[in-house]
Amino acid sequence: MSVNALEENPTSSQTGAAGAVHAAGAAAASPVTPASAAGRTVARLLGMFGAPAVEFVLWNGERISPPGSTPVATVRIKDASTLLGIMRDPGVRFGDAYSDGSIQIEGDLVRFMEEVYRGSARAQQRKSLISNLLGRLLQSAPRRNTLGGSRDNIHHHYDIGNDFYSLWLGRTMAYTCAYYPTPATTLDEAQDAKMHHVCRKMRLRPGETVVEAGFGWGRLAVHMAKYYGVKVRAFNIAKEQIAFAREYARAHGLDRQIEYVEDDYRNIKGNYDAFVSVGMLEHVGVENYRELGRVARGVLGGNGRGLIHSIGRNYPAGLHPWIERRIFPGAEPPSLAQMMEIFEPVNLSVLDVENLRLHYARTLRDWFNLFEQNVEKVRSMFDEKFVRMWRLYLAGSEAAFTTGTLQLFQVLFATADNNDIPATRAHLY
Repeated sequence: MSVNALEENPTSSQTGAAGAVHAAGAAAASPVTPASAAGRTVARLLGMFGAPAVEFVLWNGERISPPGSTPVATVRIKDASTLLGIMRDPGVRFGDAYSDGSIQIEGDLVRFMEEVYRGSARAQQRKSLISNLLGRLLQSAPRRNTLGGSRDNIHHHYDIGNDFYSLWLGRTMAYTCAYYPTPATTLDEAQDAKMHHVCRKMRLRPGETVVEAGFGWGRLAVHMAKYYGVKVRAFNIAKEQIAFAREYARAHGLDRQIEYVEDDYRNIKGNYDAFVSVGMLEHVGVENYRELGRVARGVLGGNGRGLIHSIGRNYPAGLHPWIERRIFPGAEPPSLAQMMEIFEPVNLSVLDVENLRLHYARTLRDWFNLFEQNVEKVRSMFDEKFVRMWRLYLAGSEAAFTTGTLQLFQVLFATADNNDIPATRAHLY
């Protein structure tokens, strides 16, 4: 399809175009067939995405939206080349066009993304040729998480500057789902509550040893050492995070209780009472789950137990290609069935599974608000394109959790012969 073809306005082709729109999804057709080739292309695009309640406005002023619904947002497309790019690769090019300003979205960005996710789910449920195509467009093979590949992938996201993340992650610098015991709980309080929740699940006791795989900015290790009296050995490969964590531990007199190791989780050795990983599994890659399980089982004794906290899905599917390409290279949120590849091959017993999906939606809303409050500082650190890219990422992530596109799993496990397990969940609350 040429750019010129999108700018044509042949009225004699309206009947054929209407048939094409119907084939893509009759519910997406406008009450009046769009007059231009570009308008008909947008109508087909809406059909592919399950007819979300979104209005498109083209550079020529033409408006296209599904019938029978009130649009939650308006998408303005700058020119024909932008539309052509989206049609060629909607999974990546839409996000790129928003980032560079070729697309403007009027209305609540989170509501817009929620509508797109819900429409996509409707399209997939129809199991038509179009929905199968859509499924392929919205998935991608993540970059491999080899020893070298993992380091490159992590550097791309986490080593862009501690000053940047400190603007919107809050006091704890915890870049994982928080836990909100009440509606009035603040972000910082919720992150503290999450860390207590994790420690109570593992029933940590003073004097025990804990190994942590992927420690972020190190605050969970500090929490475990300070409030539960354990010694922690934590592994990470993000240089900026490691430097931050070591300095924080020294400043708070905890460096004798915590050892931050710059190394890959695959190189963890030793003997520990507990194994914990919060927010790392998304970066491991399903092909490496058996290796992770082998590592966890290898370091736990007879009474060993552990917890893995991870973004997940209800069924196996790749991460959205734009996020994997631009934000999180190598990331792959697993289904629970895929997570079992960690535990089953090495005979680790799953004790408890909790889904904190709506807690992550709330966490992202708090992050998004802090990001917007500090947007001028972010812009001065980077540029307008970076601001728009991260705005879309944060808003889209919140929408993914509110719509159930993504889940948040906490899986508690223990060695198979560990009988030192609680009879109830009373210790959690």
